[in-house]
Amino acid sequence: MNQQNKEIVVSGIRATGNLHLGNYFGALKNFVKMQNDYDTMFFVADLHALTTNPDPDMLHANVRNIVAEYLAAGLDPEKATLFVQSDVPEVSEMYLLLNMHVGIGELMRTASFKDKARKQLGIKSESDDIEKEIIGTDSNKRVNAGLLTYPTLMAVDILIQKATKVPVGKDQEQHLELTRRFARRFNSFYGVELFPEPTNFNFGSAPVKVPGLDGSGKMGKSEGNCLYLIDDEKTLRKKVMRAVTDEGPKVPNQPVSPTVENLFTLMQLTSSPEVVQQYRDAYADCSIRYGDLKKQLAEDILKITLPIRERILDLQGDDATISRILRRGAEKARERAAATLNEVRHVMGIRRF
Repeated sequence: MNQQNKEIVVSGIRATGNLHLGNYFGALKNFVKMQNDYDTMFFVADLHALTTNPDPDMLHANVRNIVAEYLAAGLDPEKATLFVQSDVPEVSEMYLLLNMHVGIGELMRTASFKDKARKQLGIKSESDDIEKEIIGTDSNKRVNAGLLTYPTLMAVDILIQKATKVPVGKDQEQHLELTRRFARRFNSFYGVELFPEPTNFNFGSAPVKVPGLDGSGKMGKSEGNCLYLIDDEKTLRKKVMRAVTDEGPKVPNQPVSPTVENLFTLMQLTSSPEVVQQYRDAYADCSIRYGDLKKQLAEDILKITLPIRERILDLQGDDATISRILRRGAEKARERAAATLNEVRHVMGIRRF
């Protein structure tokens, strides 16, 4: 199929640190499959990363590392367009323009904004009065406007390329629904059919939620519970062996505790079905030994991550290759973005005399 006739797929990962097993199973593995049959555009979201005010040198290093990890995981620049978000300045201008059609209230109601705002302000309560806390706080802590308008920027990343499919995890589904809403609103307000409404795309399967090692429901950088693709063998084994479990089953066929179910979930992603069943049976008859389960889990994870780690290390020292790939990707991304932005400006009445 000609590239021009393929459906456009867009997705990105924030430049906030190395990629982990959650990124791999939740995104990268599908990205690699998508690049063969779709017009895929994958970027490193450095503008999104600014919501946490990162150190400038660290931000730049994170961008390079994520590109290396993209490539090491199997993304092929001959098949997929790889670029850095800030290398497409049209995104920033359209972010401003689209914000004129986005309500403060709908942004403040998003679950991710409330969660991140609580963290920035040090609020532990999950009260619905988070808006009052944000506006009325008399502390020196603040929630930046970029965090509030994060969904708008994400929508622009998608709409400016006129993507129809967007692979997102469960925690981003609300943002994708907002993207569809913003597209409908813009089209309706101006009486045009400029933006398609994108849908989630994971080859018909439910979004993967990879659990953390600390007993929590999700592996995440901010939670500090990750297995990174760049982790060496000793580090990864140590992390897995320290994973939270429980005191063990007391009676046959008792329900599996959430912390142990997390380990079974990781095992289902990385081990053979026979191995998973072996340990589930051992839990059911109370013969399970968590130390053996963790050793097996670490072994199976390493079979996946060590080859990727080797390729990452090779690529991290090859700035010339990374620069060449990103320049070429930015050119293609800008070509589409500029065309869309020109349409948006014209529709909104921003026209040259």
